[in-house]
Amino acid sequence: MTHPFHPFTREHFVALGLGAIATAVFVSVGRRGGNGRSRATLLLAFLNLSAYPLSLAAWGSVDAPKSIDNFLPLHLCDIAAITAGVALLTQRPLWCALTYFWGLAATIQALLTPALTVGFPQLPFVMFFVQHFAIVTAALYLPIVAGWRPKLPFWKSPLEIYGCSVVYLAVAMTANRMLGSNFGFASHPPDNPSLIDHLGPWPWYLVSMQAIALLFFLLLALPFGHRPGK
Repeated sequence: MTHPFHPFTREHFVALGLGAIATAVFVSVGRRGGNGRSRATLLLAFLNLSAYPLSLAAWGSVDAPKSIDNFLPLHLCDIAAITAGVALLTQRPLWCALTYFWGLAATIQALLTPALTVGFPQLPFVMFFVQHFAIVTAALYLPIVAGWRPKLPFWKSPLEIYGCSVVYLAVAMTANRMLGSNFGFASHPPDNPSLIDHLGPWPWYLVSMQAIALLFFLLLALPFGHRPGK
């Protein structure tokens, strides 16, 4: 019998604390350079790129209600994990930008209000936090360690990633209509409490989500707005 997950409990806060420590360790080791940085980069890329298959295996190991949402990598954080792994390995600007803005504007929200049904010590619980902290760590690692910077003027990268986000929403809504799924929470809010609960009924909360996403993207670009142009 699986143990259900409840947000804002001790197991939730312990997971957040351990994830924050792991993030700090990755960034600290990366900043030292040398072989440590190379190993940290490769390990972080591996954690992101392996998150989907490992999550599949984790869900297959538990006797709990499952839906197609658990098995197709169409949630935004599933895609963000892939972009993070590719960004760390290639340093391509678009992949880095997707990781930075999606990781810090969306994945942190997922950590604070997880859409998760099973608790510790079940493997889906472990993999949820490993995957989401791997994305957030990559989002911080790229600018702090790898030296990535968004484009100038400061609003250019946010608008590009916002356009990608709109495309993602359209894809998620199409998949949801065809499969009866809830990718991107575009069909209804998650069962656990979240920010979406305060954004109005469907479909109006989708409009609010897009507006908040654009605002967060612009705010995340502001620290890089005052630097010599390229």
